Amino acid sequence: MANGTFDIVVLGGGSGGYACALRAAELGKTVALVERDALGGTCLNRGCIPTKALLHAAEVADQTREAARFGIRASFEGIDVAGVHAYKDRIVSTTVKGLTGLIKSKGIEIVEGEGRLTGPTTVRVTAADGTARDLEGGHIVLATGSSPRSLPGLEIDGERVISSDHALTLDRVPASVVILGGGVIGVEFASVWRSFGAEVTIVEALPHLLPLEEESSSKRLERAFRKRGVKYELGTRFEGVKTTDGGVSVSLEGGRTLEAELLLVAVGRGPVSEGIGLEEVGVETERGFVKVDRFCRTSVPTISAVGDLIPTLQLAHVGFAEGILVAERLGGLDPRPIDYDGVPRITYSDPEVASVGITTATARERGIEIREVTYDLAGNPKSKILGTQGEVKVIAAVDGPVLGVHMVGARVGELVTEGQLIYNWEALPDEVAELIHAHPTQSEAVGEAHLALAGKPLHVHG
Repeated sequence: MANGTFDIVVLGGGSGGYACALRAAELGKTVALVERDALGGTCLNRGCIPTKALLHAAEVADQTREAARFGIRASFEGIDVAGVHAYKDRIVSTTVKGLTGLIKSKGIEIVEGEGRLTGPTTVRVTAADGTARDLEGGHIVLATGSSPRSLPGLEIDGERVISSDHALTLDRVPASVVILGGGVIGVEFASVWRSFGAEVTIVEALPHLLPLEEESSSKRLERAFRKRGVKYELGTRFEGVKTTDGGVSVSLEGGRTLEAELLLVAVGRGPVSEGIGLEEVGVETERGFVKVDRFCRTSVPTISAVGDLIPTLQLAHVGFAEGILVAERLGGLDPRPIDYDGVPRITYSDPEVASVGITTATARERGIEIREVTYDLAGNPKSKILGTQGEVKVIAAVDGPVLGVHMVGARVGELVTEGQLIYNWEALPDEVAELIHAHPTQSEAVGEAHLALAGKPLHVHG
């Protein structure tokens, strides 16, 4: 492969990397995008997109089972796992193809292979056939992403003890699963497998599922999961796992054990930072993450880092925003740093959990005096039509703007964008209360919560 010189060399073609490459190309920069696997990174190939396809298939399964509730005659005959994978893989492959075409159309050079820093402005790319190519960039952007973590001494064998990567290609619906970790990944797979007919138990060391969410949202989810037959052990530490004839025996603190066909390890994702030459060129790291300032600059002036490689929210849309921020800074613009509190967060389980802004606990930690209102979806006609339960909770500073919007219920992920605008534009509850929400929609629940917070409740009981 011929060597090359570019304005920007991006190491990693996931959400952060390709967003940076596209924006930089729009700003007239020459860009090389290095990727060892498929473009789109974790999100497109092993994360957001395939998991949401599985979750939609799970929703269809549940709707088919419950069709009689709506006066529809339908029979549920089971899960065609190969058919589900074909549906999922078709979405992924067509999206990867579209993304690849878009990147090429912008004049970005895609360089396939394993990239490694060889200096503050140089990267060596080794292709699958062993040939190497040296790239020089006026600036290097690191966007190598993340991979599933495990716990010390817990070996993921891909057979009985699996990661989310293995779960996405599993050729069957397991009869029973223990999920280690009650964060977003664990909760979403619990939701899928329960809809597909598996017995599921989540083990979480912290006191609640989705421990980073508003506590009332976590409790709502726990109540809904209990109703769905998803079991969970909260505030419980994992001690070990042994393989058995039937699968696994998972031991918990206090001497208890859980028997299941599989153990899914969903304790988070760690940065892919080893073996890319960080130490050699002096890029500072902490616990494996690359240290950056508010503009994603590393300790080396010619190197920036974005996405799951840095210790910010591990979300594809955060990677997009960070990639764009770096491209605009390198393009001579004056981008504003990201307010990470203002990033919407969604767990696509049944029910969904969505939020933006801060929690009541965070407000207390920051010494902010707040007031809050919770609107129950029982008072929302569209939610009744959908057969979902949940709530919209809004917190605001006393005599000040809305600081957090926290929601639980079917499809609330589609509502969080309004919450994002409310939070990021520092809207007062009275200002939101003046907005007219279409009837009947679930968005009315957002309006009703703000009406109540503004002191003029409409359909609010109690």
